[in-house]
Formats: sequence, C-alpha cells, structure tokens
Amino acid sequence: MVNRMLVGLFAAALTVGAAWAQGAGYIARSLHQPVPGGVAVLSLGSGATAPVVHYEGAQVMVVKDSDGSWVAVLGIDLKARPGRHEAQVKEGPNLRQLAFDVGHKEYASQHIKLKNQAHVTPAPEQLKRYEREYAEQMAAYGSFRESGPSNVLLDAPVKGRTSSPFGLRRFFNGQERNPHSGLDFAVPKGTPVHVPANGVVTIVGDYFFNGRTVFVDHGQGFITMYCHLDEILVRKGQELKRGDVLGKVGATGRATGPHLHWNVSLNGNRVDPAIFLKGK
Repeated sequence: MVNRMLVGLFAAALTVGAAWAQGAGYIARSLHQPVPGGVAVLSLGSGATAPVVHYEGAQVMVVKDSDGSWVAVLGIDLKARPGRHEAQVKEGPNLRQLAFDVGHKEYASQHIKLKNQAHVTPAPEQLKRYEREYAEQMAAYGSFRESGPSNVLLDAPVKGRTSSPFGLRRFFNGQERNPHSGLDFAVPKGTPVHVPANGVVTIVGDYFFNGRTVFVDHGQGFITMYCHLDEILVRKGQELKRGDVLGKVGATGRATGPHLHWNVSLNGNRVDPAIFLKGK
C-alpha cells in the first residue's frame, strides 16, 4: 500500500510538472523531463536580472524563455533518487529553496562483445592513464562560463541511425560497467561531425576508452563531447559557430565499429542528448 501511495505521489508530481511545462515557454515545453538522466526546467519569474541558481553545489544554466520569464535548466544525474529535490535560488541578497520532483525511469540493458580484453579489464598502467584522462574530462565538465549558450534546442551532430540510446546498463564480455552516458549514431567512417551550438573547444585528446575526442563548452555549464573520431579538425581554445565541422566519425578507442558517441552535460551531470534534439 505504501509503495502504491509513493508511486501515485510521484505520478501526480510529474503530472503537475507536465501541466506547468505545457503552459510555459518554449524551452520549458521542450526540455522539461525531470527523471534520472533528464532535465528539469524551473520557473524563476520575470525579474529585471537573472537569478543565480545552484543544484547539488553546482551553478546551473539560467536563460530567458520565450514567454519572457527566467528559467533554470538543470541536469539530473543518472544515479539520482526519485523524489523531492531542491535548488537554491539567489536573487540579490535573498536566498530561497525551490523544490521540484524527480520521477522514476527504467533504462534497458546492452551486452557487447569486445575483442580487446584490455578495454574490459585494463592493465594497471592503462588504469593510470584512464585516471589521468578521467580527471581531465571531469574538470572540463565542471567548467562554468557566464556567457552563452547560443541555443539549447539542438540539431543532431550527424544525420543517421541512432544505435545505442542514453542510459543503457552496459555489459562488456559479460561484465557490467557504467551506464551509457551518451547517444550513439551508427554512421560511416569519415562522416563530418557538426557542432550544434556556438562554443569553445576545451579538450582535444586521444583517450584510452573514448579514442580521439573533442569537448565543446557552450556556456553556463552546457558541455558536449564527441568521441571515437577518426580525425579531429579543431584545436583547443578554438571558437566554433553552430554548424562548424569539428571532426570526422571513426572507430578509435573502445568501439566495435565506426560510430559517433555524443554526450551532453549540464551542471556536471551527463543527461540524455535526445531531449535536446529538435523535431524529436
């Protein structure tokens, strides 16, 4: 009975959230999917200046929606527990808590066979390399530039079939590893990869798992990553415009064939890129 009541409360909370989003601006209507690995769009009113919002210690994106109101666009960690969450909103000297509800979502499983056993169970020296690369990536995900983004509704970086959705529980040669943190596009080697919003290149690397990789910072904690590239056509620190080509699809790193792995991060949390795709 208690479980049924909790499910009912979460469903009611999501219904209220959906009703608010339907009556709100374009960004809220398009992006508000408050589940683990999803996005919450929180209404902040129509003050003269943008409030400053933090969630779980990280500053989050605040932009004006089409109805003229300020909204916080925050990413929810894939491991977040369903239930009541809070963001902290600072407006001048005033600080308040803004509550919202995170619903439940089940993600599917995927079993992958790899020929290179080192990509399943790396040797100690490979683990040290991975740890260095991981720290570099976490620093890039945690950056927050005050300006931007140019847009939050995105075009896909390549045109083609999506082969692995976000959030899959992944098993490599029977061993469970971290859930899939992005969206995979099964497209031919050499396919140009386009940046979906203005930004600055923060990482150009060749990583153990990700292969040739590019990170783009779009501003306000909105970061995108592109990996397994065959060729990189940009440099660190380069400013990019929406539609620019940053590289070409490949199969470098831990990959079973040519594809683009694309992920989106908000306030340090990887979230489902499909949420941001126009015309989805």
